[in-house]
Amino acid sequence: MSTPAIVMIIILIILIGACIGLYFFGKRTERKQAEQKEQMDAVAQTVSMLVIDKKKMKLKEAGLPAMVIENTPKYLRGTKVPVVKAKIGPKVMTLMCDAKVFEVIPVKKEVKVVLSGIYITGIKSVRGGSIEAPKKKKGFFARTKENAEKKLADMKATDSKSANSKKK
Repeated sequence: MSTPAIVMIIILIILIGACIGLYFFGKRTERKQAEQKEQMDAVAQTVSMLVIDKKKMKLKEAGLPAMVIENTPKYLRGTKVPVVKAKIGPKVMTLMCDAKVFEVIPVKKEVKVVLSGIYITGIKSVRGGSIEAPKKKKGFFARTKENAEKKLADMKATDSKSANSKKK
């Protein structure tokens, strides 16, 4: 066999081994995640709270308990997490939030949420209204296409006006 063929076979074997390794690693992490979700659902409770503020900030700067920061891996301590500052009863607390829920939670309103420890996992209702879905941002190409269509419509409108004025 030629040298390039041997190199290609070795690379192919390495890639197949990496894919198999990633498959089993993914299965294991998926299983762990399912167990954690079950535990969080077991201790979840519905709480009414007034949302004071919500931000995405670094874990160290969020003002969370020291135990939470110690239990997170060092490489994740600098990442930004969704944090909600809320008044639950007489206490003002800083809570972590699920990313999907963070987008929906309104500020300066009273909401009923599903709380699991200091982690907000879901939102039940908003007092004085309904839960508003966040507006989906348009992509670059969608905005460009919309602007082009708008300009084309304006050009056609001005052309038809000028054609009508020439006929008179």
